Amino acid sequence: MSEQYDDIINMPHHVSQSRGQMSRHNRAAQFAPFAALTGYEDALDESARLTDSKAELCEDDAAELDKKIKLLGARIAAEPCCEVTYFVPDKHKSGGKYVTVSGNVRLIEEASRQLVFCSGLRIPLDDIIKISL
Repeated sequence: MSEQYDDIINMPHHVSQSRGQMSRHNRAAQFAPFAALTGYEDALDESARLTDSKAELCEDDAAELDKKIKLLGARIAAEPCCEVTYFVPDKHKSGGKYVTVSGNVRLIEEASRQLVFCSGLRIPLDDIIKISL
């Protein structure tokens, strides 16, 4: 079988006189893998990301939460400090996550049903699940 290539097997390697040799880095780049499905990895990560569903409070918990909101309203002049756990809806898929923040409460807006902190943070009262005074 090697007899077929005897005429070319011992020939010297051709080196072009008009073009310089390609660097190893550039030559390797020709054979480097590429992302045929651009964005596919991001889509997989997004679908694998877990979200929580918004919990519904039972009557007792809702009454307790309402009592604490009224207590905050009674102390609003002193800008009371509290810790609030609330639901933040996800922007890209159904569900969301629960976030806990603490700070001084500036006011409770009845019209928009929001708890406003001194830092400017606004939390919808309907998304609050827990308040610790």
